[in-house]
Amino acid sequence: MFGAIEAGGTKFVCAIGDETGNLIERIQIPITVPNETIHEVIDFFKKYPIECMGVGSFGPIDVNRESSTYGYITSTPKTGWRNYPLVQTLKEAFPVPVGFHTDVNAAALAEATYGAAKGLDSCLYITVGTGIGAGAVVHGKLLQGWSHPEMGHILAKRHPQDEYPGRCPYHSDCLEGLASGAAIEERWGEKGINLEGRMEVWDLEGYYLA
Repeated sequence: MFGAIEAGGTKFVCAIGDETGNLIERIQIPITVPNETIHEVIDFFKKYPIECMGVGSFGPIDVNRESSTYGYITSTPKTGWRNYPLVQTLKEAFPVPVGFHTDVNAAALAEATYGAAKGLDSCLYITVGTGIGAGAVVHGKLLQGWSHPEMGHILAKRHPQDEYPGRCPYHSDCLEGLASGAAIEERWGEKGINLEGRMEVWDLEGYYLA
């Protein structure tokens, strides 16, 4: 049995599956502080004799296996999670191999292995949510160098009529600061799901994403 974790912006999705891809159980755990959240995660997996675990996490994270902080969530703005040793904590509870990468690189790998990009040697996966993240598989391998890609923090040319300052805590008006779900909500005063009929919202969003 295999354990899987998607550590997202607002919740941990935890699942158990087997080598055929059969899903045995799946739960969602709201993110609070690390001790509370990880306690619930560990309790879930303790019910199963897992042989290995895969983790796709919100970032930034340290994915350099030669680094002393490999497996850490690093300079995240998420309260309480900065410099948190996620892989090390899981390994203390489960002495099994743990694969670790960004949630978006895990999703890109999944699409290349099982989904829309199956049979291709390269693909790009971009998600627009609380932030903007992107993962890439290039010639069959996850794209990373010293760290993982942070494509959401590229600088985008501002719309000439856009006076919104942006909400990225590091760059203000990078792509994530201007076009993430959180930016949409702050800019227009409502969540994107409630703005479906407002074409000016999506014309501007389309400008930045394009």
